[in-house]
Amino acid sequence: MVTPSLRQEISQLEADFCSALSDPNRLLILYTLNEGPCNVTELTNELNINQPSTSRHLKVLREHGLVHTTRQGTSITYEISDRRLIKALDILRSVMRDRLAYRAGLMEETT
Repeated sequence: MVTPSLRQEISQLEADFCSALSDPNRLLILYTLNEGPCNVTELTNELNINQPSTSRHLKVLREHGLVHTTRQGTSITYEISDRRLIKALDILRSVMRDRLAYRAGLMEETT
């Protein structure tokens, strides 16, 4: 049985998880990492985001368990922790695309 306090705790965990996805640069980082592991320099060059900002975003993603790291000497490589994350983001994009199409349809009806 799910108690109200457990339901609240689960909802808070979901909200915290989603907060890691609330920045466009973090989404770009995740989609880039979906193509393969990268280090900070590679991500910085690929996405044209400055290095300190890239590092901060990676820290948030790592703290939320969305990426994991592998150390090779002095280089740290980042990878997506779970490929289902990209599938979930693609579903969200699909929902958003449908909502935008619906709104565009409403605008066409009013003109």
